[in-house]
Amino acid sequence: MKILSIIAVLFGFSQCGTTKLVENPPFKIESATYNNWTGGVPGVSGTRVEIQLSEKSSIAFDSLFFQKKSTKIEIRETKGKTFLTAHFNTSKRDFNRDIVLDSDIRKEISNKVPETNNFPFELKENEAIISYKIAEKTKYYKIENIKESKPDLFPSVRKQL
Repeated sequence: MKILSIIAVLFGFSQCGTTKLVENPPFKIESATYNNWTGGVPGVSGTRVEIQLSEKSSIAFDSLFFQKKSTKIEIRETKGKTFLTAHFNTSKRDFNRDIVLDSDIRKEISNKVPETNNFPFELKENEAIISYKIAEKTKYYKIENIKESKPDLFPSVRKQL
């Protein structure tokens, strides 16, 4: 048991070293904004982060870490520029509430494991970390001073029916 716990501690420290931030990334950010949105159904909301690069990029962007959440990045090219977008679900409403509770533990095996809140970075509310890959190595870059833009309020679905 002692050896196993020592290995676990050493592995934990080695993981901390791999999240070293890059100072000068191979891309240039022209602008970075985020806005909160509220959907047409009560309890449905989210945050959208959009990052505009100053020129077209062939880098393999992966994830964005923002406000204690992470998600995959969507990439789109427009007029020679790369736009990176990340959508974060902040809904209070839980649509996937398919939990099986049974005295037979084998019937509960399909239940989803709850997410742990082990966010790997300490960030201010207007900061984000972008992860990208170069030569199969994952790199991290910190984006500071992301501007908050006007929230989007979508009309109620019930009013439209």
